[in-house]
Amino acid sequence: MTSLVGAHVQGGCDVHVHIIGNQLDYPMLAERRYTPGPATVESLQAHLRSLSLERAVIIQPSVYGFDNSCALDALHALQNKARAVLVLPQSISATELQEFDAQGACGIRLNLESGGDFSAADLAAQLQFWAVRLESIGWHIQVYAPMAWIAACSDLIAKLPVTVVLDHFALWTDASCTSDEAQKLLKLLEAGKIYIKLSASYRQPIDCRSELDKLARRFLFLRPDRLLWGSDWPHTNREAGKLALETSAFRDISPAAILDEQCMWLDGTDWHQQVLVENPTRLYRF
Repeated sequence: MTSLVGAHVQGGCDVHVHIIGNQLDYPMLAERRYTPGPATVESLQAHLRSLSLERAVIIQPSVYGFDNSCALDALHALQNKARAVLVLPQSISATELQEFDAQGACGIRLNLESGGDFSAADLAAQLQFWAVRLESIGWHIQVYAPMAWIAACSDLIAKLPVTVVLDHFALWTDASCTSDEAQKLLKLLEAGKIYIKLSASYRQPIDCRSELDKLARRFLFLRPDRLLWGSDWPHTNREAGKLALETSAFRDISPAAILDEQCMWLDGTDWHQQVLVENPTRLYRF
C-alpha cells in the first residue's frame, strides 16, 4: 500500500463534517435524540489541517432540524473553502432555495435513519418531491437511510433527474454483495446514478474492518468517479446511559486513525486524487 499520510492534498475535501454551535446562539430541537458538544469553525479548520486537506462539506445535523443557521454561518466564515448540505421543509420557496444556493449550499439531506417513523415508501415520496424542486437549481439529494429502503427505491433513483448521494457506505449490510439489494445498488453505482460516501466505519452494519475495506475496494474498482470520502467529524455519539438532553462526548478518534483508514481505502495516488479532489470539486461545485 502506498501511504500518503501527512502529504498535503491540494483541493482535498472532507465531504462529511458537522458544525455545532453554542446553544444560546444556535438552539437545538427540544425533541432531539442526543446532545452533542460544540464543534466550531476553528476546530474544523484544525481538523482539516491535521488531515492535510483544504475543503469541507458541512452536513446539517439532526439536532437542528430545519434551522440551518449554524451551517450557513460557518459557510460565511469559511468563504469558498466549504459547501453545505441542508435539511429543509417542503414548504421552502424557490426564492429561499436561490438564496441558500448563493451562500454555498448545494444539496439537501434526507435523514430517515436518525429517528422518526419512516419507511421505504416515505423515502420514495421524498425523492420524488425534491427531485422536481431541485432539478432546475442543480442541487443533489443526500440520503441517510437503511440499505434495504434505498434498494427498494432503486428503479426510481435510476430515473431521477438529480444526483443522489448515499451516506456512510449506504449502510451496506451484505459483505458478499450477492443479495438482491446489493446487486441493485451496485447496478446504480455502475450506471453512475449515485455517489457513495466512504465514511463513518463505526456506523456500519458490517462491523468487520477487513470486510469493509474489501467493500470500499469493490466500489472503487467499479466506479472511482462516483466515490467520495468523509471523516464524519466531530464523530457525534449518544453515550450509553445519557439522557437525550445531556451532552454526550464525541467518539475519541485521532487524526492518525482517520488517515490510516483513508489510506487503506484509497490505496494509491490516483484514487486519492480522484476521490479527495476531483469528485468533490465536480459534485459540490468548488
